[in-house]
Amino acid sequence: MQDYTKKTFKIYFKHLKKHPKSFLLVVSSIVLASAGGIVIPIFYKDFFNILAGAGDVESKLPGMIHMILMVLLFNVITWVFWRITTFAAGYFQTQSMVSINNSSFEYLHKHSVSFFNNDFTGALVKRVNRFTRAFDGIMEAFYWTFLPAIVSIVFIVIVLWQSNMWMSIGVIVWVVVFSFINYHLSLYKLKHDIKRSEADSKITGFLADTITNNANIKLFSGYKREVKTFAKLNEELRSLRFFSWKLTGVFDAVQALLMILLEFGMLYFAIKLWQRGVLTIGDFFLIQAYVLAIFNRVWNFGRVIRYVYEQIAEAKEMTEILEKPHEIKDARNAKDLQISQAKIELKDVNFSYRRTRRVIKNLNLSIKPKEKLALVGVSGSGKSTLVNLLLRNYDLESGNILIDDQKISCVKQESIWKNIALVNQDPILFHRTLKENIKYGNPGATDAEVVKAAKQAHCHGFISQFSESYQTFVGERGVKLSGGERQRVAIARAILKNAPILILDEATSSLDSDSEQLIQGALANLMKDKTVMVIAHRLSTIRQMDRIVVLDEGQIIEQGTHDELLKKSKGVYKNLWEKQVGGFIK
Repeated sequence: MQDYTKKTFKIYFKHLKKHPKSFLLVVSSIVLASAGGIVIPIFYKDFFNILAGAGDVESKLPGMIHMILMVLLFNVITWVFWRITTFAAGYFQTQSMVSINNSSFEYLHKHSVSFFNNDFTGALVKRVNRFTRAFDGIMEAFYWTFLPAIVSIVFIVIVLWQSNMWMSIGVIVWVVVFSFINYHLSLYKLKHDIKRSEADSKITGFLADTITNNANIKLFSGYKREVKTFAKLNEELRSLRFFSWKLTGVFDAVQALLMILLEFGMLYFAIKLWQRGVLTIGDFFLIQAYVLAIFNRVWNFGRVIRYVYEQIAEAKEMTEILEKPHEIKDARNAKDLQISQAKIELKDVNFSYRRTRRVIKNLNLSIKPKEKLALVGVSGSGKSTLVNLLLRNYDLESGNILIDDQKISCVKQESIWKNIALVNQDPILFHRTLKENIKYGNPGATDAEVVKAAKQAHCHGFISQFSESYQTFVGERGVKLSGGERQRVAIARAILKNAPILILDEATSSLDSDSEQLIQGALANLMKDKTVMVIAHRLSTIRQMDRIVVLDEGQIIEQGTHDELLKKSKGVYKNLWEKQVGGFIK
């Protein structure tokens, strides 16, 4: 855990350095304000010494008024520096939190598809938010507790040293013992705080998963099971929270006992020094004021150590993500993909998921410029895997994929995605307006171009029926639209993108027969002058493809046109065709 503590602070420090002037202003203001607060009791000491000293009221009055004016002056100075601290800290905190949030967002989204497949969306969202809040909490603790405590104690030790060396040494020893005990108790508590944070993330992930699958819970009568599981997870979190609460109670009791001992020891020693004529009445006030100041600072100091470690525990999960290297990286000196013909070649391609089961085996495939190629095969034959490899969502185990003779592993990933449009079988839309979702394919498109694309994709009709038309919000993941409507919006988005390479992964699977007939015309327009790769289980949708490639266990076993493949007496494609067409007729 200490390793992740260092890594967390390293990340935070990197963002802290982006605003050095505001940070230094905060620190210097806190030092001066805290020092001013320690100087003030010295004037009160002199005030009481004048009050208790020899002489009449008239002779004492000027000195007493002078001391009160000095107290007023230093209070005003202290007030000014605390106000500077407040405004400077507000500027620094907000700037740094924006920077942390932005960098977390940027780094998170550069992780691979497999990374997101292995984590709950809700849990990832909570990790990012907690990481930023943890920075805010740690800096707040540093500003208002940790730094003022150190400055105050240092100045108190210096002032007491001038009065009596042993009283100063006593404070130093007490602070060291106090800090040592708090530090080790906080480390003991930290491992339980980490478990609590993990349990909290687990609950968030479970909650997000059940909300996403609320329909399945109803359809499969899983309500009671899910409620029971959620209650069990909450009970685990409650137990960890209660244990942490008990530990905090123990820490506070130890702190209070140490404070009682310090106050008794300081006053007892002060009485002995007073008997010897070393201390004055004013010194008693000074000692008591400083003891109370130490109590105020170190009581919070003990709490802040535990609080900081709690925040580190909160940040740990996001630190793991930020420290985790990106699985798919651009090569050094990678250049943008340059498309001239949109020719695609796969040479001796091998790929396995988690190195356990070989999905693609020594596959060689060449797709000519503007060729319309269909991939056919049973589930698990490697069709979607080939699409993911072409998009470089995964890196190859061996072999090469080239687009216009450029290895995709040697060009920038962003430039690959820019030149490929994908319409898949379950398109996911942003919880934004229909216009924004369609325009996502080409952010610079005009409203007229958006409408034109929508008409070509045959979704302008149903969009026009909404009261807010293109300004209608589609809901999270596009849930307010039917499956067919979502696919037509996704097709409109691809039309607007107008990339030279087009991939259709079951693009008409959610459409009824009438809608599919409309979309086929839109897809024909979309595929013009493009290199196209189509995946379809409904073979009727790929009859007009230039070439059909049949895959089985990651290898090409047949290829040709629809008519050529039907001529093979025992061909796999022919068998699939007869099952889908002839089988239904029978």
